[in-house]
Formats: sequence, C-alpha cells, structure tokens
Amino acid sequence: MNTNYQLGLLYLVHLLVGVDGQIDDREQKAINTLRRSENIDDALYHRFAAEAAQKSEREIYHSGIEYMNNCTDQERLRAFAILYRLSEADGRIHVKEVRLLLYSIKASGVEFNDVVKEAEKVNIF
Repeated sequence: MNTNYQLGLLYLVHLLVGVDGQIDDREQKAINTLRRSENIDDALYHRFAAEAAQKSEREIYHSGIEYMNNCTDQERLRAFAILYRLSEADGRIHVKEVRLLLYSIKASGVEFNDVVKEAEKVNIF
C-alpha cells in the first residue's frame, strides 16, 4: 500500500472515531488492528499524529480527502470499505459518522453501493 493511502486512511479514521466525541475500547482496538493489517508503521503513524495535532477538524478532513484522491480506485474503495466497517466497531452508527462517510465517499468519486459490497469482503476487525 502506498503512503497516500495509509495517510488518507489515518486522517479519515481519526475523524470517524472522534465524531461521536469519544473513542471506546472497541474502536481503539480496531485502529490498532487496522494499523497492523494495512502495514502502517510506527514512524508513519507518529508523522500523522504530529500533523493532525496541528490541524483543525476541517483541515484534517481536507488532508484525508486529498490523500485519498491521490490513490488508485481500488485503494479508495478499500479505504472507504474499512471506514464503513469501522463505523460499526462500537456497535452503533452515529449520524455524524454516516454524514462523514457519505461526504467523503462523494468527494472521492466512489460509489456508495460499491463501498457496501467491498465492506462485506473486508475482514480486518
């Protein structure tokens, strides 16, 4: 996987898990599993964390979309399928998570139905 994919995924995951105001144990475990499954090394994760700490929520969103738009179609589809699955990690889907997913998917030119189909195949959590 390329760095744009990994950073885009991290930025959007950061927004998604924080959208309901809290990161519970299941979401944190899912993030750690995600880092392993997508081969996101510690150096890249720390780079992301340092960058994200300096940005507003809006800037984080735009950075995530920019990174995603520099990915292949398959990488974008996989990323949004992962985000879709992650939104289910805490056992409930918050309306803000749905809104974030829909806006992000649209901004990246991915079809929602394709994301749902791909999410059925993604088994990283």
